[in-house]
Amino acid sequence: MPVTPAPQKTIALVVRPNTAGIEKPVGGVIDHLQGAGYRVVFEAETAAHLRMPGIEAMSVAQIGETASAAIVMGGDGTMLGIARQLAPYTVPLIGINLGRLGFMTDIPSERMIPVLDDILNGKSDAERRTLLEGRVMRGGAMITCGLAVNDVVVARGAGAGMVELKVTVDGRFMYNQRSDGLIISTPTGSTAYALSAGGPLLHPSLSGTVLVPIAPHALSNRPIVVPDSSEIVIEIVSGRDVSVNFDMQTFASLVHGDQIIISRSPNCITFLHPEGWSYYDTLREKLHWNEYPSGEGKLK
Repeated sequence: MPVTPAPQKTIALVVRPNTAGIEKPVGGVIDHLQGAGYRVVFEAETAAHLRMPGIEAMSVAQIGETASAAIVMGGDGTMLGIARQLAPYTVPLIGINLGRLGFMTDIPSERMIPVLDDILNGKSDAERRTLLEGRVMRGGAMITCGLAVNDVVVARGAGAGMVELKVTVDGRFMYNQRSDGLIISTPTGSTAYALSAGGPLLHPSLSGTVLVPIAPHALSNRPIVVPDSSEIVIEIVSGRDVSVNFDMQTFASLVHGDQIIISRSPNCITFLHPEGWSYYDTLREKLHWNEYPSGEGKLK
């Protein structure tokens, strides 16, 4: 009997827009993957801004249904955008860093071809990350909703005074807080805005959600980590030009009495890292824990 060939695996490419000189590394990845027998497709927005002929464009839904993996070439912002969209699917994400920090796009561009080969051949470490979902309620009706890989942020408008927020966790009153705002972060987001506001670092495997006040009026108002099974309700008590954003995707014009209901999303995202990848290595590199000024701190 004739042997039925194995179906060709589809790899999707998602590329940061408006990046000078991006065509050369993208072309190199395409040529290499096609040479290895993969079917390469572009995410629709990537196809629109790159305009490279001969590569099929797919919607996020089509990628979710057909792709074996999605390779993201850009920075963490590019990864955040596609991760939210692909969260309902099981497509793992591989990040090539063409940005600055690269907490989630962790493969350096100069090593991308051999590392991609290893990962696609099964030499990888898979890591699952949780997301938050939030609903904005007004008068008992939902007026918008959103997903966040990093954080949900409720904040005052520029030039406005402090906002007062009432925070409830699992139906139990926590506090009324006067501040510039409140960050509700996943472990993934604990290295982003939450860290800048004085929040703790949470290992990605932890099942927690961190609440970090932004410049609180009461200096005793400190960050707190709650179980990620919690339902967090934030009510706008007072303040002008208050907004809520999901990974910096903003919904503005909140009014007094509006509630933001935040909980863990039922969906997760999966990152594929190079074999032997370590979260601690990433922290040490990105946060410069291994740097000393003028040689201080080095063993003699």
